[in-house]
Amino acid sequence: MSETNAKVVCMDAAEIERSLTRIAHQILESNKGLKNVALVGIVTRGDLLAKRLVQKLEQIEGVKVPLGKLDISFYRDDFATYFSPEVHSTEIPFDIDGKTIVLIDDILFTGRTIRAALDALMDIGRPACVQLAVLVDRGHRQLPIRPDYVGKNLPSSLDESVRLFLEEVDGETAVEVMRIQAGQRAGSAPLNR
Repeated sequence: MSETNAKVVCMDAAEIERSLTRIAHQILESNKGLKNVALVGIVTRGDLLAKRLVQKLEQIEGVKVPLGKLDISFYRDDFATYFSPEVHSTEIPFDIDGKTIVLIDDILFTGRTIRAALDALMDIGRPACVQLAVLVDRGHRQLPIRPDYVGKNLPSSLDESVRLFLEEVDGETAVEVMRIQAGQRAGSAPLNR
């Protein structure tokens, strides 16, 4: 990636689907089925991945899996630095108390998003256990957070941004690595790029 704007596709749509299928099987194996298991995706792409995982789990096991989505906008430790944060809704239409919650995110980087998600979950209820599934773990943790399920470990440098694009919101499905432009920060892909 010698050019300033160069990008590399490190996972295409087929690789993403295979990773999600593997994660679904790992969730089933680790939890000995789906009894008392619910998935909660972090908005804006973790919730879409969670929806795909629920479809795979239901197809494999033939049982309904509770699905929710979690907006962490007001729980972020950098909330004050955003001039106009994009706020979405949290929709968890089931009681999380005593459940095993599998928290789903797209790219795991510093761990701060997951810390915010855990705070938000604890304000909603008291799960028996929280597990973490991510499509990509790019390293560079700033907090002691480790995923239980990983689609792909992707070592990256701090001057790169790793982003997931999904057909539902972006018109294509891929994980791309690109150099960060001067003045930009690593983060999620904007919706409808």
